[in-house]
Amino acid sequence: VQLQASGGGLVQPGGSLRLSCAASGFTFGSRQMGWYRQAPGKQHELVASISSVGSAYYVDSAKGRFTISRDDAKNTVYLHMNNLKPEDTAVYYCNAFPPYTGYWGQGTLVTVSS
Repeated sequence: VQLQASGGGLVQPGGSLRLSCAASGFTFGSRQMGWYRQAPGKQHELVASISSVGSAYYVDSAKGRFTISRDDAKNTVYLHMNNLKPEDTAVYYCNAFPPYTGYWGQGTLVTVSS
């Protein structure tokens, strides 16, 4: 299993980012996928997930601001984030849902700060 997240960066509060994650080593199209984040000193937490047929789920803090999508032809899952807040600062990872334990990849850092 390989999961390569990208697209993070430094953004001001209220800004937007689009994260991408390329997956390989498993049957991507048949798996529910998730975006997770890990703030310093905390465990991974689910932010959003998308089923193999495109049904999306968001945690309350992401509803109305984040959009998860997938492209099965590219084995890629995306997270569009709008109206970013300082509390969104974290390293973001993609993984299956439930996650492949120990296969988090390096993640991509999102820093929301003025």
